Amino acid sequence: MSEQNQMTTRQAQLEQMVHDLLKEAKQLGASSAEAAVSSDSGLSINVRKGDVETIEHTRDQGLGITVYFDKRKGSASTSDFKPEAIKDTVRAACNIARYTNEDPYTGLADANRMATELPDLDLYHPWDITPEAAIELGITCEAAALELDNRISNTEGAGINSHSGLHVYGNSHGFIGGYPSSRHSLSCSVIGEQDGAMQRDYWYTVGRKSTELEDATAVGREAGERTLARLGSRKISTRQTPVIFRSDIAGGLLRNLVGAISGSSLYRKASFLLDHLGKPIFPDHIQIQENPLIPGGLGSASFDSEGVATYDKQIIRDGVLETYLLGSYSARKLGMQSTANAGGTHNLSITPGEHNLEGLLKEMGNGLLITEMMGQGVNMVTGDYSRGAAGFWVENGEIQFPVEEITIAGNLKQMFAQLLAVGNDEERRSNIRTGSLLIEQMTVAGD
Repeated sequence: MSEQNQMTTRQAQLEQMVHDLLKEAKQLGASSAEAAVSSDSGLSINVRKGDVETIEHTRDQGLGITVYFDKRKGSASTSDFKPEAIKDTVRAACNIARYTNEDPYTGLADANRMATELPDLDLYHPWDITPEAAIELGITCEAAALELDNRISNTEGAGINSHSGLHVYGNSHGFIGGYPSSRHSLSCSVIGEQDGAMQRDYWYTVGRKSTELEDATAVGREAGERTLARLGSRKISTRQTPVIFRSDIAGGLLRNLVGAISGSSLYRKASFLLDHLGKPIFPDHIQIQENPLIPGGLGSASFDSEGVATYDKQIIRDGVLETYLLGSYSARKLGMQSTANAGGTHNLSITPGEHNLEGLLKEMGNGLLITEMMGQGVNMVTGDYSRGAAGFWVENGEIQFPVEEITIAGNLKQMFAQLLAVGNDEERRSNIRTGSLLIEQMTVAGD
C-alpha cells in the first residue's frame, strides 16, 4: 500500500475514533462535546564536526476531549488509544464537568459556522529520506560553512528534520474534519573568531515539500557568510535613530500585533490596542491580511481548532484595524462573532512595498539594521518595548560595521504608527510573511 493510501486509511480510523468519542460523551450525559486526535511521526538528525550527534525517530499520538454539561466544561486527554483508555478519558472529562462552575460564555462554536468544504490544500508531501542520506546532507551543509573561511573556528552543527502528521477534529454539531500535513527543514549554525572575539550565526530552510528546501551547500554557506559578517562587532553610543528590522526577524513585530488584537488579551483588558477597532494604528499605506487557503502554505487550514470555516480577511486596511482575531469563547465575551481564529492565525502577511533590503537601507540613510533580537521585554498592556539586539550600523544607505550589545526601546503603538516602509524581501519560512520593516525612530541604548 502506498504511503498516501496508508494515510487515507489512517485518517478514516482517526475520524471513526472521534465519532466514537463523541458518541461515548453523549451516552454519559454530555449536552455537547468536541474531540481532537492526532498522530505524528518524524526523523531528526544532528551532526557536528562531521560526526553524528543524535538520530531520533519519533512517533507520537494523542487525543483530547472536551465535554459540556450545559454551561459546565470538562476536558481530559490521553496518548493511549486502547478502547478502555479512551472510555476512561471520556469519563474523566465528564466527571470534571460535573464539578466545575458554570460559565455563560463556554460551549461549541456556532453550528452554522462549521466548515462544509474541506479542499485539498496540498499540505502533505512525506520525505522518503533514510537516516544515512540525512546524515550525508547534514555533513555536506556543515562542511560548506566550515570550508568557507578559516575564521569559521567552530560549529554548533547542522540539523535535518522531517515530520508528517495527521490531525482530526470533530464535535457534536456533526462536524468531523481532518487532514495530513508535512514539514521538513535543514539548518546550520557556526561560530567565527577574529582577534579573540567570537560571533555566531545560522541559516535554515523549511518547506512542506523536500524539493522546496534550499540546497544543503547553499544553507551552509549562508550560515558561514552571516557569521563572518558579524566579526569585528562594535558598540555604539546611545541615540535616537531610524531602524530596520530585517525580514527574518520582522515577523516578531507582527506577532506582537496578533497578540494585541487576539480575543484573550482583549477580554482580559491586557492589550495596548484595546478599543482600537476601526481606528488607524498604522500609516495609510499599510495592508495586513490573513489568507488561510494558500495551497502549500505553512499556516494553511480550511478550519480552525473549533471547526469554524476559515476565510480570507483584511486585518489592516489602509492602516485601519478592520477586525479582531477571535475564537468563539472570546467572541461571546466581547459580544462579537468568531473570526475563525481559534488556535491562532493562518498565513498572515503584510503587503510588500517597492524596495528590497538594499533599497530600504538607502531610504533610511543613517540608522540601524537589526538582524538579531534577544530577550522578551514587551509589555502587551502598555505596548512598551525594550529588547537586546545586534545588527549593523548604516550610513548613507551603506552598511558600515556590525554592532553588538545594544538595547532597542520604544512603544509598539508608536512603532506601528511610524512604519515608513515594508521591503519586498519577503520572509516565507513561517506562518507570518513579511519583508524588512523600516521604523522612523527608536531609542538605541549602547555605551
